[in-house]
Amino acid sequence: MLRKIFQKFFYYLIKGTLVVAPVAGAIFVIVWLVATLDGALNITEHFLEDESGHPLYIPGIGILSVILLLALVGLIFTNLVTAPIRSWMTRTINKIPLFNTLYSSIKDFTEAFVGDAKKFNEPVLVDVNEYGLKKVGFLTQKDLQAIGLPGEVVVYFPYSYSVAGQVVIISSEKVHKLNMSATDAMKLVVSGGVSGLEGGKEKRDVLE
Repeated sequence: MLRKIFQKFFYYLIKGTLVVAPVAGAIFVIVWLVATLDGALNITEHFLEDESGHPLYIPGIGILSVILLLALVGLIFTNLVTAPIRSWMTRTINKIPLFNTLYSSIKDFTEAFVGDAKKFNEPVLVDVNEYGLKKVGFLTQKDLQAIGLPGEVVVYFPYSYSVAGQVVIISSEKVHKLNMSATDAMKLVVSGGVSGLEGGKEKRDVLE
């Protein structure tokens, strides 16, 4: 009797963990990131003090300041900064050693997610070898004639449980479109294959 009660208790404990752990983990990561950024960017601590003379911390001011600053910069660059000024800024940045490499890499990576020409929005399945091994990736470049590689494409393979990934150049004949959203494909890879299959079945169409 006692053994059955313990087994039931352990069963419900596992079920409860499966429900709570993902929610608690996601909330913890979000709260930690927001609190860390907010604490690092909170400007009130530099010029405001409480009644005891200690720096005054107002929760949320750091994040709000960054959001307003980004919106202001976007407004200025969209409506006031002309194309010649942008070209001059780009040329100037390209002349600065090391900084230009970091700037262009971060700029391209950011635009791949939130820019007008998103790059990680075309999930594909790549035939890796003759034994049937396949990998899920994202098609980022369809035309490599400029570097003397006609018929080749660039595919980015994210790593599971990581923010890193691998870039490969491969024949377009070995790359097939996937009938699933980019979000589901990313979830499938990053989760190690345990989630993201809600997007549907694979298409075996070779890229044109």
